[in-house]
Amino acid sequence: MNFDLILTFLALGAFVGLAAGLLGIGGGGVMVPMLTAIFLSQNVPADQVVHLALGTSMACIMVTSLSSLRAHHANGAVVWPLVKLMVIGVVLGTFSATFIASKISSKALAIFFACFMGYVAIQMFSNSKSGQATSTATHHAINRLELMLASIGIGSISAIVSIGGGSITVPYLTWRKIDIKKAIGTSAAIGFPLSIAGSLGYLLSGWSHAASIPYTYGFINLPAVLVISITSFFTAPIGANLTQKLPVAMLKKIFALLLATLSLKMLWNLQLLPCCNF
Repeated sequence: MNFDLILTFLALGAFVGLAAGLLGIGGGGVMVPMLTAIFLSQNVPADQVVHLALGTSMACIMVTSLSSLRAHHANGAVVWPLVKLMVIGVVLGTFSATFIASKISSKALAIFFACFMGYVAIQMFSNSKSGQATSTATHHAINRLELMLASIGIGSISAIVSIGGGSITVPYLTWRKIDIKKAIGTSAAIGFPLSIAGSLGYLLSGWSHAASIPYTYGFINLPAVLVISITSFFTAPIGANLTQKLPVAMLKKIFALLLATLSLKMLWNLQLLPCCNF
């Protein structure tokens, strides 16, 4: 891995960590399009590049999700009984979906990813009130079968777009009248086992594919994971501290535009937007 590539991964990790801490979102929305472009420049075949980007991004999320989990637990914002009810479904959904993703073409995955990030961008840009629930309802009010089905769905979608699940978990829990702060903390706690299951799934589901770049195992590029994780681990707490000093609402709108732009750029790189010029 050359020096320029190391610097690129360090910068990507720093930005992802800041965004995760400051805006409370996972890094997949940024990492997947960026990693797709980087891996294409390293001559990774187009029919495997999105899979490799998804798996590598999921492995990187393990570090940021663990840091986020510790912070929210320290603040008493994690509803652990709810985590215990959801974690089995989330892990099963995530792990299983990685094998489904491995059978889907890179172009189809890219289109699904772009559509989902478009949804996330709209939610962030509109800053809808649906995420501002302040009810103190508890997990006892939610049917266990519903929780299991919702958890499987959260895990499955999260695996296919390589996110920690917060973009789906938080809206779902606030819709079920869980306090917004506890919904965010609980989502962070769920994100850690989700990322482990997703990483293991992408490792195993891609094991039979011949690695086109060194130190790639399954659909995970180990050097990228290690270098990105170094800076994201340290910048995530900085981002969390900046939430009290910066206009987060405005930053969310800017980040929403960035997500949309990066997703369109990924489609362009895969020649799915022939009429666009970036």
